[in-house]
Amino acid sequence: MVSNMTTKSKLMLIVTIMLLGLTAATIINIALNFREYSINSAVEKSQMAANIVKDGLTAHMVNNMMDKRQYFLDKIATNNNIKSLWIARGENVISQYGKGLQSESVRDDLDEEVLRTGESIQKITENTKDTTLRVTIPYKASTPADSTDCVSCHNVNRGDTLGIISMEFDISDMRNSGMITVLKILGINLLFIIIVLVLINYYVTPYMNLFSNLQSGIKKAYRGDFTHEFISKVGGDAKSVVNQMNSLFRKMQETFGDIKYNLATFIPQGAALSNDPLHEAKTIISELSDIYKFKKTIELDGSKEEVYGRIIDILKLKYHIGHFAFYEVNNVTAERRIIYSTEEDNICFEKTNKNALNCRAFRTSSVTISTEFPNLCKACSSVDINYVCIPFYINHDISLTVSMTSNKIEEVDLMKKNISSIKHYLEAAKPVIESQILMEKLRDTSLRDGMTGLYNRRFLEEVIDKIMSQANRNNDTFAVMMIDVDFFKMVNDTYGHDVGDKVIVALAKILNSSIRDSDLAIRYGGEEFVVMLHNANDEGVMSIAKKIHSEFAKLSFDVGNTQPLQKTLSIGIAKFPTDGDTIWKCIKYADTALYEAKNTGRNKIVEFKPDMFKSGDEF
Repeated sequence: MVSNMTTKSKLMLIVTIMLLGLTAATIINIALNFREYSINSAVEKSQMAANIVKDGLTAHMVNNMMDKRQYFLDKIATNNNIKSLWIARGENVISQYGKGLQSESVRDDLDEEVLRTGESIQKITENTKDTTLRVTIPYKASTPADSTDCVSCHNVNRGDTLGIISMEFDISDMRNSGMITVLKILGINLLFIIIVLVLINYYVTPYMNLFSNLQSGIKKAYRGDFTHEFISKVGGDAKSVVNQMNSLFRKMQETFGDIKYNLATFIPQGAALSNDPLHEAKTIISELSDIYKFKKTIELDGSKEEVYGRIIDILKLKYHIGHFAFYEVNNVTAERRIIYSTEEDNICFEKTNKNALNCRAFRTSSVTISTEFPNLCKACSSVDINYVCIPFYINHDISLTVSMTSNKIEEVDLMKKNISSIKHYLEAAKPVIESQILMEKLRDTSLRDGMTGLYNRRFLEEVIDKIMSQANRNNDTFAVMMIDVDFFKMVNDTYGHDVGDKVIVALAKILNSSIRDSDLAIRYGGEEFVVMLHNANDEGVMSIAKKIHSEFAKLSFDVGNTQPLQKTLSIGIAKFPTDGDTIWKCIKYADTALYEAKNTGRNKIVEFKPDMFKSGDEF
């Protein structure tokens, strides 16, 4: 309402100023014209009086009545309302006829100037009481066109100035009349202004109320409130506009009202709401669109690592984070694996990777911001850098941690603002990552032997080409051992498959405990196992083979009332690339050596020799 009054007051003030300006211009124009008219009238009157004086003086001279001229002049002044009238002789006349009467002398500089120049002069003198017009006109010798020949009586040339005629007129009455006229016009104009303002106020007020009502509704709309009801007493097009606005706002409330509150869930907790909810909604919807595109993209990615790569790209390209590390945490073992880091040196102590419980963010499942408290996370090895660490739980198996760092407070503040948005992307990636983990588990299950937990032959078939490519690229070596339990079929036939399974599981445990992380133990089929030793020298290969052979021989298996069962192994060994140029060949050669061990008494370790082939068995 205050805004409405202010707008209307401004409008009224502008109209008043315009009308007063028009009135002032009119009055000034009339006053100037009236003054000019008054002066012109007095000048014309002086011209007439001057002609009368000229003709009268000529008549007096011709009739030899010059001694009566003052009486004549006084009568002319009286009859023509002339305040004062006098004449003055020029130098030529004075030299011929003398100075004349005392009243016929030059009275001021104006008379002298007209005598000198022969040009008429008018001058107005004004004060608070009256206004006087002074007119001085030259009296010149007649020309041949005149009826009177002045040259015949005066020693002058035609057109010379014989004298001057000066008159003063009181034009105060004209000024007063002009002022009265101006005041009347001013009064009429003021009355007109008042009438116009009253009419404007009467007709404009409803429109101003409508404008105020519209303004109130629009302000509410900026806050996301479309419940405003527009009202107006104005008919016609204005009424139609009001009805259309009410209809529009009802539709906006129906569609946008609920959306506004739903979108509020995407606003970071504790963040100030925008003064423009529509812009805020646009921003949130734009982010949701980006997240949707992100989710649709990662759903087609082939592995968990590809999804991690997408998240890293988001941190780089969308949020422009220059320094960060991205971790995967095993929730069961608490081991932390670094997926990506922009820095060579980790800001966390090395022990944190072995036990992620040292990380405050992971341990508390809450965002850790270094600026909130001095030396907040004890796992941080640097005291000169600020950090924002975001933990994110995926499932029972793994969690993720994003650790962003900077030595600039303004960058940390920006990171804090982006926490919620980053979590939205992680939330969108969560089901995809879970699916990838499940697929990895399923795939890992299909590639592992259910009884022993070792990789199976299918796994070997899938990875052998990759292992070969890497070995050729890095000049790696592999020793392949083919291992078989001697007379294993007799165990199953005599003691049953339960005892046979125990023998197989026990051998698998010995293989796992005897090899390194870089080596592979595979259940190749039945009682056959393949062990691949990476970059092991001859002594090392034989040492591991003997260890496996001897450790298994020490085992005894309970088979009931009879004496405990003990078994032996036969092992064949081939080496890549010494014995064969492919690992598949080496597996075949190791099998050949195993066959040789079995044929020559079993319970032994045999290294492959080319002469073991029978004719036609070579690759």
